[in-house]
Amino acid sequence: MDLKDIQNLIKFVAKSGATEVKLEMDDVKITIKTTLEHDAEPTTYVQHIPMQGAMPQMMAPQVAAPATENQPAAEKTEAAENAKYITVKSPIIGTFYRKPSPDKPVFVEVGATVAQGDVLCVIEAMKLFNEIESEVSGKIVKVLVDDSSPVEFDQPLFLIDPS
Repeated sequence: MDLKDIQNLIKFVAKSGATEVKLEMDDVKITIKTTLEHDAEPTTYVQHIPMQGAMPQMMAPQVAAPATENQPAAEKTEAAENAKYITVKSPIIGTFYRKPSPDKPVFVEVGATVAQGDVLCVIEAMKLFNEIESEVSGKIVKVLVDDSSPVEFDQPLFLIDPS
């Protein structure tokens, strides 16, 4: 089903006055919900859910986090603690490596002191290994990414204590 078919389906449902329509095909599940508000145009919600096994690369694992009252306070405390540290972020999209090669030791460990310009890690992008250097001198407080993991642009990699 392509985008034009979905748009036509939305228009048809809006004109019909139905409040909810569900359509399931081999690889696609679509739910269209419309609500009418006083003197307003109908609002349409479209939810496109790939069926189990149809497109595994697009499905994200859904983890239910237990709701606790202390969780927001803990997040605020952790954010306040991390605010005093410098965050080293990924300048590119690629694969994060802590070692220059599999048989070599890691560039930096937690607790290690680094100087400005020291190599912290490498990020592989399009078969090129880009060395990520520290922009500040300080002590490595935390490594935020696992070795051999994909990273996004501007994703935090390390926390450095500049004091």
